[in-house]
Order: sequence, then C-alpha cells, then structure tokens
Amino acid sequence: MEVADRAGEGFTYALTSDEDESDFWGFAQEARGLFIGGDDGFRQVELLGCSARGTLLTCLDRLGGRRARAGNAHLALLDARGRTMGSYFVNDLTATAAGPSPAEDGLLDVTVRLWCDELLPGSAWVWELLRRGELTRKGMWHPLSPEERRAWLSVALASRQYQRRDHPADSPPGRVFTLDGRQVVDADSFYCALGEAVNGPGGYFGWNLAAVDDCLRGGFGAMTPFTLEWRHSDLAKSRLAGDDRNPDAFFEVLLEIFRDRGVDVLLR
Repeated sequence: MEVADRAGEGFTYALTSDEDESDFWGFAQEARGLFIGGDDGFRQVELLGCSARGTLLTCLDRLGGRRARAGNAHLALLDARGRTMGSYFVNDLTATAAGPSPAEDGLLDVTVRLWCDELLPGSAWVWELLRRGELTRKGMWHPLSPEERRAWLSVALASRQYQRRDHPADSPPGRVFTLDGRQVVDADSFYCALGEAVNGPGGYFGWNLAAVDDCLRGGFGAMTPFTLEWRHSDLAKSRLAGDDRNPDAFFEVLLEIFRDRGVDVLLR
C-alpha cells in the first residue's frame, strides 16, 4: 500500500483500510509494541503521535464497545520523506484507548489491539537502518542470531521494491554474481547471502527454496541465464546438511533449481 502524499513526512507509520483504499486511517510517529508478539498472536500497540483519520478516528468515539473495531488494514512503514518502504497486513485492529499526545498539539496517543504473524521480533532495527539510509554495507547480517536473520529476511522481502526503486529493472542476462560461503551457517544465512549477492546490502532473492525458484522467473533483480560464483562452497555445503537420511538434500535441491532455471553455478 503506497503512501504518496508529503503529509507523511515526520511520521514513521501509516494505516489504510484493507476494504477501501480511500479510507485512510492516519499516520503515527511511533508504534510501541508493534514487533512484540503476544501469546495468542495478538499484540497491543501504542500509536504515539498519531494523526487519526477515517474509520480509526470514528472508532475512538466508541472505545469499550464492539464498534471500536476498525477491521483489517495495511500498515506501511515510511522513510524520512514519507514514502512507503514496505507494508504489513494486520487483522482485527481495535482501538482500546486514546488521549492527547505530548509529542505535538493535535496529535493523539492511541492504543490498539491487532493480529499479525509477519511482524517478527528483531525487525524494528532493520527498518530503522533502512529509514536512516544506513543499510549500505554488505555483511551487516553476519553477526545476527538465527532469529534475527529470519527477521532480516522478512524486512528484505517486505522492502524489496523500495530498495530497488532507483533501478527496478532486472539485471540483464549474462551477469556474474559472487556469493561468499564463509558466512553460510544455515539455510537463512544462505538466503541472506544470496539476496546480498544479487541485490546488494539488505537485498532479497528468496527466503525459502520455493521463493528462490519464483525469483529466478524474473522481476526480483536478475534475469536468467546468469552465473553464480559460489566461493567456499564446500564449507557452506557442510553446514547446509539436511536430515540424517540425506544430509545433502538442501544443497542438491538448490542446485537443481538453479540448473532448471538457467543459472550456471561455479562451486569454488
């Protein structure tokens, strides 16, 4: 869901109804608790410095009742110029409290309850790197824990169009991409490395095998045929072992996908 007007400058989030794109619910400067999941999948989020509009504003007059439920929405994350970096689909957003915000006259602090399984813990700092224009170096994902690497990939997926906004076309066929296998310790670290090899820092090129296959069909940064020079591939292969019955399963399926889609993999 693209937020195009300049009114978003100075805000970090924007909400728009899933049912009616003209029903804009407003902006917020912060969303405290957004990336903290609850035991039942729901989370309580404080929209701080909120400019409530549309259905959300109407719900604030109905707090405590069933009609305080606004419904499903698209939650956009904005850059410093108010442009959409990416968005999440959130379910059953319900207003539970509201009051004047100390951030600025005319703004509110609104508490809502919502459900979303895509807002992974550990994602907020990656979005902030992107927002500040600091996601510019390769390897920033190297020291992350397995959970943090998954969060990194989720942001790479959600922000892929924004990150490629200045060069949306695929690289032409025949390119050579270099993947360093020394940092590949599991499947998710491989996907981090592959996305970075093809699309640069924070880049996305799949976060499971089916998604890699989809990316190789075009529209995700590279047009086949191309060459993938996989350095330190033996080290990576030893860490990408599957189950005990077939420890090479992941590696073999991955190479089969590349071969079927016209990628020449050079194992170094």
